[in-house]
Amino acid sequence: MYHTQESRAKLLTAPIKCNKSDAWLGVGYYFWNIEIDATHWGNNFKNRKGSFEIYKADIDTENVLDTVFNEKHYEFWLKQIEKAAKFITKKTGKKASIREINQYFNDKAKWSEITDGVLFQDLPFSDDLLVSNFNYRKRIQIAVYNKDIISNFVLHQRV
Repeated sequence: MYHTQESRAKLLTAPIKCNKSDAWLGVGYYFWNIEIDATHWGNNFKNRKGSFEIYKADIDTENVLDTVFNEKHYEFWLKQIEKAAKFITKKTGKKASIREINQYFNDKAKWSEITDGVLFQDLPFSDDLLVSNFNYRKRIQIAVYNKDIISNFVLHQRV
């Protein structure tokens, strides 16, 4: 899998943890399933200094909540998101934000204590798709909560 970061003077020896409260899968080490998505992310979000780096690593997904390919995991995930959203909406009177969902999971669910990560997909809106206005491919990402499942982390490409 692929980890994208801004270029630095010194190469990374380990991935950088995303600590943003509005990160869509919570605090964790984020990786893309395929290189094209890592490149797209770098071009659009990690290019402040004019270049970025893509690192490659192996991820042990044995104890990962797989919402992409495992139907039971997906149904569990969906129920948990909706449960959290309903709780927040009832409490605040408005739709929940990603930040509030993540805070709920951090406070109540303790996801990082029960799973090593979450494998998730969305539909890419990018110019690299071969058919206009047709999002035919999954964009798969993993948020890793347990750094021990990451191995063989190396520089793949400087862009």
